[in-house]
Amino acid sequence: MLIGDVARQSGVSARMLRHYDSLGLVRPTGRSRAGYREYSSEDIRRIFHIESLRSLGLSLRDVRRALDDPDFTPSELVDDLIRQTRERIAAETELLTRLRRIGAAEPAGWEDVLQIVALLQALGAKSAGKRQRAALSSVDEVPVPVEALVEAALSETDPNVAGALRWALAQSGDDGLALLAKGLGSPAAEVRKRAVQSIAEIPSGEATALLQDALTNPDIVVRRYAALALGARGVADAVPTLIDMVVEGTNDVDAADALSELASCSALADQIATRLVDRLAHGTVESSARPRLTQALADIPGTTASQALADLSHDEDRAVALTAAYILGIRGNTLEP
Repeated sequence: MLIGDVARQSGVSARMLRHYDSLGLVRPTGRSRAGYREYSSEDIRRIFHIESLRSLGLSLRDVRRALDDPDFTPSELVDDLIRQTRERIAAETELLTRLRRIGAAEPAGWEDVLQIVALLQALGAKSAGKRQRAALSSVDEVPVPVEALVEAALSETDPNVAGALRWALAQSGDDGLALLAKGLGSPAAEVRKRAVQSIAEIPSGEATALLQDALTNPDIVVRRYAALALGARGVADAVPTLIDMVVEGTNDVDAADALSELASCSALADQIATRLVDRLAHGTVESSARPRLTQALADIPGTTASQALADLSHDEDRAVALTAAYILGIRGNTLEP
């Protein structure tokens, strides 16, 4: 079969077939009387073998080794090809992500594109200071796409940079909430924590709804951050978790402050005081928790809290009695009959 016929049947160009000949990969078995290359069926079979191996990403040098070296074993080369392919896919995926983010920012011109690229690169810089500056400048005329901000916020380990990223996300409104909500379900505890911290700084109703859902999250850290944020927003659903935090001594001062803020609503004050008193009376509460619960009553207005403190000033636990008496002294004329 002449070279033109082989090219048509194999899909390999005549030019490439001549290249294979020059490399010694496929030498035509014979020549026609006119001097044209003639390929045998065995030659054509070898051409198909070459193309099959090339489709796996092998170089022509490795193809020749694979076909001609009887001691050649494929396992090591295949493993290397797998590694190279994964690296190539990762690089292409990163490029695709960057292009999508640039497109999402709807740049007006190439100057905008260059600014976005510079900010995206700065968000991934090794220098914490550079990352922080990028976060703080991301709300300028050409903002960083919110997807990039969320990704950075969920992976940032430096507390100052993390704070700047949360601030930047808050300026973007609700745009990042769907991605942050996914972060709440991450298998990584640190990512879940960063997600709820970021949501807590977004003041919208949608963010509040996500925080309310987070009160039932399997991760206790997520529940606690959600409760603190909801307490500051006046959401009564946070009360049980906040009281648990006081009992457990985890961010108990912040939890007590959140309860106090909630108790500024007269409808909630007696409910909160009643829950605190119930926990004090509960036999399973450790003795170390009782002074904290007593202290939490300090800023809860109303007769229920006042009466509870009066009773507790005579408690058998001296630490509880002294704490209650001290609080009563501070409340002074605000003590209600």
